[in-house]
Amino acid sequence: MGADYRLSTDPADVDKVLVHRWLSEDSYWAAGRAFDNVSRSIDGSRPYSILSATGQVAFARAVTDGATFAWICDVYVDRPHRGRGLGVRLVDAIVTDLTAAGIDRFLLGTRDAHEVYRRSGFEPVAAPQRFMEIDRRPTRAAILAHLDEH
Repeated sequence: MGADYRLSTDPADVDKVLVHRWLSEDSYWAAGRAFDNVSRSIDGSRPYSILSATGQVAFARAVTDGATFAWICDVYVDRPHRGRGLGVRLVDAIVTDLTAAGIDRFLLGTRDAHEVYRRSGFEPVAAPQRFMEIDRRPTRAAILAHLDEH
């Protein structure tokens, strides 16, 4: 990981206020998400953090049944620490950790970081026609418009 950074899987190391700010203010997938939702999502997942001497600099979480499947989500690297491979290191750590626990299927979603995740072995879904979803999230534009109104 490098001397300047340390990986942690300890939920106590997650700075929920900081992670909420990153996700709700700077991500496209969680814009406007309430603190309570972020906090509960962390509590219901396996959190992974990268820490520096000054605090948390990256975050991701895995939603898993602990046996067969994991969804990797909320991967975020603080802007001043980007370009150092921390996102790949974080995802690789999750895959390695959960593979050792017997999990053999991982999914994630991304709009623009396909090449980052490809470095960790991810490929496009082989049979997207098998997957279905219900997505009731508001669009980022709707969230931002609502925030501007207040």
